[in-house]
Amino acid sequence: MLHAPIDPQFGKPLRPVRLTVMQGQARVSGDPRVELTTVLGSCIACCLFDPTSHVGGMNHFLLAEPNGGDGVDEHYGVYLMEVLINEMLAYGANRSALRAHLYGGANMHPGMRGIGSSNAAFAVDFLAQERIELVRSSLGGGQARRVDFRAAHGQARCRMVDEAVAPQTTSRPAAARGDVELF
Repeated sequence: MLHAPIDPQFGKPLRPVRLTVMQGQARVSGDPRVELTTVLGSCIACCLFDPTSHVGGMNHFLLAEPNGGDGVDEHYGVYLMEVLINEMLAYGANRSALRAHLYGGANMHPGMRGIGSSNAAFAVDFLAQERIELVRSSLGGGQARRVDFRAAHGQARCRMVDEAVAPQTTSRPAAARGDVELF
């Protein structure tokens, strides 16, 4: 459960500042009031935090890696994981102290080639290769999730979302192959 941070001067709970992390974004904060939030289907959110410097952040990626050297942009995990780590370091985090939470990776539509499973496998492998400890995860299944993350404290809440409010996954268009269809 997430508890509001206490104002040291007045002893009352501070009002949280909620920031939404959209597909293709990474956000970092050391402010104890900041709560990062997102809704995921087959996408992945990695929540990183450094318990010593009280800095944390979240990313939200659509696909793990590009196929066939199509270049890398903000929709790919391979890009956004690096962005998140670099932003954390810029905010004063210690790389060796980083801890992670992973959420998402649902296979919500049977015809979508297991995109969620492949995203989840990429994220787990990435953290292992970078020697970042995975302390909590909720991956896979067939239901969307809402994630709220108090970045400076490393506290997360993950709830399953009703299908009616879940994000609709859109796949990227296939690369043109030179075929022309006349009609």
